[in-house]
Amino acid sequence: MTATRTDQAASLLPPAPAVGVAVAQFAPGEDRVHNRDVIAGLIAVAAGRGARLVILPEYSSYFTDPLGPSFARNAEPLDGEFVDALARASREHGVTVVAGLVESTGEKHRFANTLVAVDPAGDVVATYRKQHLYDAFGSRESEWVVPGELGAPQLFEVDGLTVGMQTCYDLRFPEVSRRLADAGAELVAVPAEWVRGPLKEHHWSTLLTARAIENTLYVAAADQTPPLAVGLSAIVDPMGVTVAALGETAGIAVAEVSRDRVREVRERNPALRLRRYRVEPVDGVPGD
Repeated sequence: MTATRTDQAASLLPPAPAVGVAVAQFAPGEDRVHNRDVIAGLIAVAAGRGARLVILPEYSSYFTDPLGPSFARNAEPLDGEFVDALARASREHGVTVVAGLVESTGEKHRFANTLVAVDPAGDVVATYRKQHLYDAFGSRESEWVVPGELGAPQLFEVDGLTVGMQTCYDLRFPEVSRRLADAGAELVAVPAEWVRGPLKEHHWSTLLTARAIENTLYVAAADQTPPLAVGLSAIVDPMGVTVAALGETAGIAVAEVSRDRVREVRERNPALRLRRYRVEPVDGVPGD
Protein backbone atom coordinates (compact mmCIF):
# COMPACT_ATOMS: atom_id res chain seq x y z
CA MET A 1 0.00 0.00 0.00
CA THR A 2 2.82 2.42 0.82
CA ALA A 3 4.43 1.90 -2.55
CA THR A 4 1.06 2.38 -4.26
CA ARG A 5 0.37 5.63 -2.43
CA THR A 6 3.89 6.85 -3.28
CA ASP A 7 3.39 6.04 -6.93
CA GLN A 8 0.05 7.84 -6.95
CA ALA A 9 1.55 10.90 -5.27
CA ALA A 10 4.37 10.98 -7.81
CA SER A 11 1.86 10.75 -10.65
CA LEU A 12 0.12 13.89 -9.38
CA LEU A 13 3.26 16.00 -9.72
CA PRO A 14 3.40 18.17 -12.84
CA PRO A 15 5.66 16.75 -15.57
CA ALA A 16 9.15 18.22 -15.61
CA PRO A 17 10.34 19.63 -18.92
CA ALA A 18 13.04 17.71 -20.75
CA VAL A 19 16.47 19.35 -20.78
CA GLY A 20 18.79 19.01 -23.76
CA VAL A 21 22.28 17.95 -22.64
CA ALA A 22 25.31 17.73 -24.92
CA VAL A 23 28.71 16.13 -24.44
CA ALA A 24 31.30 17.66 -26.76
CA GLN A 25 34.40 15.62 -27.56
CA PHE A 26 37.67 16.99 -28.96
CA ALA A 27 41.42 17.03 -28.31
CA PRO A 28 42.67 20.33 -26.83
CA GLY A 29 46.23 21.26 -27.67
CA GLU A 30 48.93 23.78 -26.83
CA ASP A 31 47.34 26.63 -28.82
CA ARG A 32 44.97 28.22 -26.33
CA VAL A 33 43.38 30.51 -28.92
CA HIS A 34 42.66 27.55 -31.20
CA ASN A 35 41.15 25.63 -28.29
CA ARG A 36 38.79 28.53 -27.58
CA ASP A 37 37.78 28.75 -31.25
CA VAL A 38 37.03 25.01 -31.41
CA ILE A 39 34.99 25.22 -28.21
CA ALA A 40 32.96 28.15 -29.53
CA GLY A 41 32.10 26.13 -32.61
CA LEU A 42 31.11 23.06 -30.58
CA ILE A 43 28.88 25.14 -28.33
CA ALA A 44 27.18 26.72 -31.34
CA VAL A 45 26.46 23.32 -32.90
CA ALA A 46 25.24 21.85 -29.60
CA ALA A 47 22.90 24.78 -29.00
CA GLY A 48 21.59 24.46 -32.54
CA ARG A 49 20.72 20.85 -31.76
CA GLY A 50 18.69 21.84 -28.73
CA ALA A 51 21.23 21.59 -25.91
CA ARG A 52 20.70 23.71 -22.82
CA LEU A 53 23.77 22.27 -21.06
CA VAL A 54 27.04 21.67 -22.93
CA ILE A 55 29.83 19.65 -21.28
CA LEU A 56 33.40 19.81 -22.59
CA PRO A 57 36.48 17.77 -21.64
CA GLU A 58 38.99 18.12 -18.82
CA TYR A 59 41.96 20.36 -19.72
CA SER A 60 39.91 22.10 -22.43
CA SER A 61 41.88 25.35 -22.09
CA TYR A 62 45.33 23.79 -22.62
CA PHE A 63 46.79 20.31 -22.95
CA THR A 64 49.96 18.58 -24.02
CA ASP A 65 51.50 15.23 -23.19
CA PRO A 66 53.11 14.66 -20.76
CA LEU A 67 52.17 17.03 -17.95
CA GLY A 68 54.99 19.43 -17.18
CA PRO A 69 56.06 23.01 -16.44
CA SER A 70 54.25 24.38 -19.50
CA PHE A 71 50.89 23.86 -17.79
CA ALA A 72 51.63 26.34 -15.02
CA ARG A 73 52.95 28.80 -17.63
CA ASN A 74 49.67 28.50 -19.56
CA ALA A 75 47.39 28.50 -16.53
CA GLU A 76 44.72 31.20 -16.26
CA PRO A 77 42.65 32.74 -13.46
CA LEU A 78 38.89 32.32 -13.34
CA ASP A 79 38.52 35.80 -14.81
CA GLY A 80 40.97 35.09 -17.64
CA GLU A 81 40.56 34.73 -21.41
CA PHE A 82 39.29 31.14 -21.34
CA VAL A 83 36.39 31.75 -18.98
CA ASP A 84 35.65 35.02 -20.78
CA ALA A 85 35.34 33.06 -24.03
CA LEU A 86 33.00 30.54 -22.37
CA ALA A 87 30.91 33.42 -21.05
CA ARG A 88 30.58 34.98 -24.51
CA ALA A 89 29.48 31.70 -26.04
CA SER A 90 27.06 31.00 -23.18
CA ARG A 91 25.42 34.41 -23.58
CA GLU A 92 25.31 34.20 -27.37
CA HIS A 93 23.63 30.78 -27.44
CA GLY A 94 21.67 30.85 -24.17
CA VAL A 95 23.30 27.74 -22.73
CA THR A 96 25.15 26.66 -19.61
CA VAL A 97 28.67 25.38 -20.30
CA VAL A 98 30.91 23.14 -18.19
CA ALA A 99 34.59 22.88 -19.17
CA GLY A 100 37.99 22.00 -17.77
CA LEU A 101 40.41 24.84 -17.08
CA VAL A 102 44.14 24.83 -16.28
CA GLU A 103 43.82 27.33 -13.43
CA SER A 104 46.66 29.40 -12.00
CA THR A 105 47.36 28.98 -8.29
CA GLY A 106 50.23 31.36 -7.51
CA GLU A 107 52.68 28.44 -7.34
CA LYS A 108 55.44 28.61 -9.92
CA HIS A 109 55.25 25.03 -11.19
CA ARG A 110 51.82 23.81 -10.12
CA PHE A 111 48.28 24.56 -11.19
CA ALA A 112 44.71 23.52 -10.34
CA ASN A 113 42.76 21.12 -12.54
CA THR A 114 39.49 23.06 -12.39
CA LEU A 115 35.99 22.75 -13.78
CA VAL A 116 33.88 25.84 -14.32
CA ALA A 117 30.16 26.10 -14.99
CA VAL A 118 29.09 29.27 -16.80
CA ASP A 119 25.39 30.10 -17.11
CA PRO A 120 23.50 31.82 -19.99
CA ALA A 121 24.12 35.21 -18.35
CA GLY A 122 27.88 34.57 -18.61
CA ASP A 123 28.32 34.16 -14.86
CA VAL A 124 30.44 31.45 -13.22
CA VAL A 125 27.86 29.58 -11.13
CA ALA A 126 30.03 26.71 -9.85
CA THR A 127 33.65 25.57 -9.74
CA TYR A 128 35.24 22.25 -8.87
CA ARG A 129 38.93 21.50 -8.42
CA LYS A 130 39.91 17.88 -9.01
CA GLN A 131 40.18 16.06 -5.69
CA HIS A 132 41.60 12.68 -6.71
CA LEU A 133 44.75 13.21 -8.75
CA TYR A 134 45.83 10.70 -11.36
CA ASP A 135 48.75 9.01 -9.63
CA ALA A 136 48.08 5.67 -11.30
CA PHE A 137 48.92 3.62 -14.38
CA GLY A 138 52.39 5.19 -14.46
CA SER A 139 51.22 8.82 -14.24
CA ARG A 140 51.96 11.35 -11.46
CA GLU A 141 49.48 14.20 -11.77
CA SER A 142 50.23 15.30 -8.20
CA GLU A 143 53.70 16.46 -9.26
CA TRP A 144 52.07 19.32 -11.15
CA VAL A 145 48.53 19.74 -9.80
CA VAL A 146 47.33 21.16 -6.50
CA PRO A 147 44.50 18.90 -5.21
CA GLY A 148 41.11 20.45 -4.64
CA GLU A 149 39.85 21.01 -1.12
CA LEU A 150 37.22 18.67 0.24
CA GLY A 151 34.53 21.31 0.48
CA ALA A 152 30.77 21.12 0.12
CA PRO A 153 29.57 20.26 -3.40
CA GLN A 154 28.82 23.22 -5.63
CA LEU A 155 25.59 22.53 -7.50
CA PHE A 156 23.81 24.58 -10.13
CA GLU A 157 20.53 24.34 -12.01
CA VAL A 158 19.70 24.17 -15.70
CA ASP A 159 15.97 24.55 -16.36
CA GLY A 160 15.22 23.06 -12.93
CA LEU A 161 17.67 20.15 -13.30
CA THR A 162 20.24 20.03 -10.47
CA VAL A 163 23.78 19.39 -11.72
CA GLY A 164 27.02 18.49 -9.94
CA MET A 165 30.56 18.09 -11.28
CA GLN A 166 33.53 15.77 -10.89
CA THR A 167 36.62 15.03 -12.97
CA CYS A 168 38.03 11.96 -14.70
CA TYR A 169 39.94 9.87 -12.09
CA ASP A 170 37.28 10.82 -9.51
CA LEU A 171 35.11 8.19 -11.24
CA ARG A 172 37.14 5.46 -9.54
CA PHE A 173 35.98 6.76 -6.15
CA PRO A 174 32.22 6.10 -5.88
CA GLU A 175 31.86 8.29 -2.80
CA VAL A 176 32.42 11.41 -4.96
CA SER A 177 29.28 10.79 -7.01
CA ARG A 178 27.39 9.61 -3.93
CA ARG A 179 28.17 12.87 -2.13
CA LEU A 180 26.80 14.81 -5.09
CA ALA A 181 23.66 12.66 -5.07
CA ASP A 182 23.23 13.30 -1.35
CA ALA A 183 23.49 17.04 -2.02
CA GLY A 184 20.65 16.82 -4.54
CA ALA A 185 22.32 16.23 -7.91
CA GLU A 186 20.15 14.71 -10.61
CA LEU A 187 22.91 14.79 -13.21
CA VAL A 188 26.68 14.57 -12.74
CA ALA A 189 28.87 16.22 -15.38
CA VAL A 190 32.22 14.45 -15.86
CA PRO A 191 34.79 16.27 -18.02
CA ALA A 192 37.70 13.90 -18.55
CA GLU A 193 40.98 13.09 -20.23
CA TRP A 194 40.71 9.33 -19.69
CA VAL A 195 44.14 8.06 -20.70
CA ARG A 196 44.20 5.09 -23.07
CA GLY A 197 45.68 1.76 -22.07
CA PRO A 198 44.86 -1.93 -21.65
CA LEU A 199 41.18 -2.29 -20.62
CA LYS A 200 40.84 1.45 -20.04
CA GLU A 201 37.89 1.75 -22.45
CA HIS A 202 36.17 -1.01 -20.48
CA HIS A 203 36.88 0.74 -17.18
CA TRP A 204 35.53 4.04 -18.50
CA SER A 205 32.23 2.67 -19.78
CA THR A 206 31.72 0.43 -16.76
CA LEU A 207 32.35 3.19 -14.23
CA LEU A 208 30.08 5.68 -15.99
CA THR A 209 27.28 3.14 -15.94
CA ALA A 210 27.92 2.13 -12.34
CA ARG A 211 27.91 5.71 -11.07
CA ALA A 212 24.56 6.30 -12.80
CA ILE A 213 22.93 3.10 -11.56
CA GLU A 214 24.07 3.21 -7.94
CA ASN A 215 23.06 6.87 -7.52
CA THR A 216 19.94 6.70 -9.72
CA LEU A 217 20.92 9.83 -11.65
CA TYR A 218 22.22 10.85 -15.06
CA VAL A 219 25.94 10.86 -15.81
CA ALA A 220 27.11 13.00 -18.73
CA ALA A 221 30.80 12.49 -19.50
CA ALA A 222 32.89 14.37 -22.09
CA ASP A 223 36.29 12.88 -22.85
CA GLN A 224 39.11 13.96 -25.12
CA THR A 225 39.62 12.07 -28.36
CA PRO A 226 42.35 9.50 -29.15
CA PRO A 227 45.22 8.90 -29.48
CA LEU A 228 45.84 10.07 -25.91
CA ALA A 229 42.33 9.55 -24.50
CA VAL A 230 39.67 6.94 -25.22
CA GLY A 231 36.85 9.15 -26.50
CA LEU A 232 33.55 7.32 -25.95
CA SER A 233 31.83 10.33 -24.42
CA ALA A 234 28.36 9.36 -23.25
CA ILE A 235 25.18 10.30 -21.45
CA VAL A 236 23.89 7.51 -19.22
CA ASP A 237 20.44 7.53 -17.61
CA PRO A 238 19.53 6.52 -14.01
CA MET A 239 18.86 2.92 -15.05
CA GLY A 240 22.27 2.63 -16.71
CA VAL A 241 20.98 3.05 -20.26
CA THR A 242 23.32 4.92 -22.59
CA VAL A 243 20.99 7.42 -24.26
CA ALA A 244 23.64 9.21 -26.38
CA ALA A 245 27.28 8.44 -27.14
CA LEU A 246 30.26 9.12 -29.37
CA GLY A 247 33.04 6.93 -30.73
CA GLU A 248 36.66 7.94 -31.23
CA THR A 249 36.26 11.08 -33.33
CA ALA A 250 35.55 14.69 -32.40
CA GLY A 251 31.87 15.55 -32.24
CA ILE A 252 28.77 16.16 -30.16
CA ALA A 253 26.15 13.83 -28.70
CA VAL A 254 22.86 15.29 -27.44
CA ALA A 255 20.14 13.69 -25.35
CA GLU A 256 17.02 14.89 -23.60
CA VAL A 257 17.17 14.23 -19.87
CA SER A 258 14.22 14.40 -17.53
CA ARG A 259 13.77 14.95 -13.81
CA ASP A 260 10.70 12.72 -14.13
CA ARG A 261 12.96 9.86 -15.20
CA VAL A 262 15.12 10.36 -12.10
CA ARG A 263 12.05 10.53 -9.87
CA GLU A 264 10.47 7.44 -11.43
CA VAL A 265 13.66 5.37 -11.17
CA ARG A 266 14.17 6.40 -7.54
CA GLU A 267 10.64 5.27 -6.71
CA ARG A 268 11.25 1.85 -8.26
CA ASN A 269 14.78 1.51 -6.91
CA PRO A 270 15.03 3.51 -3.63
CA ALA A 271 18.68 2.54 -3.09
CA LEU A 272 19.63 5.98 -1.82
CA ARG A 273 16.97 5.77 0.91
CA LEU A 274 17.73 2.18 1.85
CA ARG A 275 21.51 2.45 2.28
CA ARG A 276 23.02 2.18 5.77
CA TYR A 277 26.33 4.01 5.32
CA ARG A 278 27.10 7.69 4.90
CA VAL A 279 29.89 9.44 2.98
CA GLU A 280 32.22 11.86 4.70
CA PRO A 281 35.74 13.21 4.07
CA VAL A 282 38.75 11.28 5.38
CA ASP A 283 41.39 13.28 7.25
CA GLY A 284 45.11 12.86 6.81
CA VAL A 285 45.22 11.26 3.36
CA PRO A 286 46.86 12.52 0.15
CA GLY A 287 44.71 15.16 -1.50
CA ASP A 288 43.18 16.33 1.78
